[in-house]
Formats: sequence, C-alpha cells, structure tokens
Amino acid sequence: MPHYVIMSNLTDEGRKTIKEKPERIQEVNKEIEKMGIKVLYQYALLGAYDFMSVIDAPSNEAVMKMSVDLGSRGSVQMMSLPALAVEDFIKKIK
Repeated sequence: MPHYVIMSNLTDEGRKTIKEKPERIQEVNKEIEKMGIKVLYQYALLGAYDFMSVIDAPSNEAVMKMSVDLGSRGSVQMMSLPALAVEDFIKKIK
C-alpha cells in the first residue's frame, strides 16, 4: 500500500482536548485504522507542525476521506503528502 506523510496542527479546540485527555491521540489512530488506514509512525513535533505521522493507505481517495472526516471535527488541520521509498524512486527514474 502507498505511504503518506501527514503533517498536522491542532486547533485551539484540539489543544484543549489533548490537554484534558492526551490519550485521545491513540483513540483517533484506532478510528483511522477502522477506515482501512494504518498509522506506521507518529511523532509530536516542535516548530511549524504539532505532529507528523506516516500512514499506509490503500489510495489517495482513502486519505482524502480521512482528512475530511478528521478535519470536519474542528480539532486538527492536516497536510497530506504522498511518499515514495527512495529505492522505488530510483527504480522509477532509471
């Protein structure tokens, strides 16, 4: 399955939720898995973004659906980036 890098920022509402219930992050990951998307890695960040996740998803459409679903809650804003392993990138440009 294709990999995607998800860069995300919490909204004011999202920060309030995480402060009150930090385990909500893992609950959302379980919700994402029910959409057929696997969270491979997830990091909390300092700087321009709050979190970086690497996911395994069946299609661009699945990632779009996830983004709309999570974004519509008003707690997070996301940027999704398709990712290609360097080995695969090299094979494709040869």
